[in-house]
Amino acid sequence: MKAMVLAAGLGTRLKPWTLSHPKALVPVGGVPMLERVIVNLRERGFDYIVVNVHHFANQIIDFLDQRDLGVKIAVSDETGCLLDTGGAILNAAELLRLEESPALVHNVDILSNADLQGLMSYHESRDNDSTLLVSDRDSSRKLIFDEEMRLKGWHHLSECRYLPEGFVALESYREYSFSGIHVVGKRAVAEMERIEKDRKFSIIDFLLSKNLECNVGGYLQEGLRVLDIGKPATLSRADEFV
Repeated sequence: MKAMVLAAGLGTRLKPWTLSHPKALVPVGGVPMLERVIVNLRERGFDYIVVNVHHFANQIIDFLDQRDLGVKIAVSDETGCLLDTGGAILNAAELLRLEESPALVHNVDILSNADLQGLMSYHESRDNDSTLLVSDRDSSRKLIFDEEMRLKGWHHLSECRYLPEGFVALESYREYSFSGIHVVGKRAVAEMERIEKDRKFSIIDFLLSKNLECNVGGYLQEGLRVLDIGKPATLSRADEFV
């Protein structure tokens, strides 16, 4: 199986660390987050991983060159322009070889007990072009799914956005929080090529596009624990979490 680790972000909330280091190398329990994510992927059967780089890209590349993490690793270069979560996938599409099989996409700042093999198996058993790992936990932004776990929109504290417009019977829909982990296939990338004129875009905004012509589903994992270490308040709890 193959995966992509989104490691290019600026990590502005983690200053002063990110004034001289990439967020991907922030240590948790003495181990850089990028290493934790890659080792976790390897232990769950992923043997080919693409890592995108931008902020202090050379530090990440040097780190990967100096460590034997037990998997084949390719680097997707975004040093010229940070492409956001969606643009990063589109930019790395050739490296990901999605025409052969789907790939798992994992934010570098996420610690979790995610059932990654279960997510991949679920995706492949459905007619999905992308599958989001979700859970029923507190969050300021929730994704909205129908009874078949098809993505229909999102709900923020201050506003709602639904797809398609004007749908009724809200009682039959459910709201879940996104984990920062999902699966993407070749048809989703083809839709990125068709819809996104700007190469820099958010994956969630893309998946909520009104003219999207592919299937986006959710995989609900009961008991999912997720910690986003991308800000000081949560980073301070990361050692205990792991």
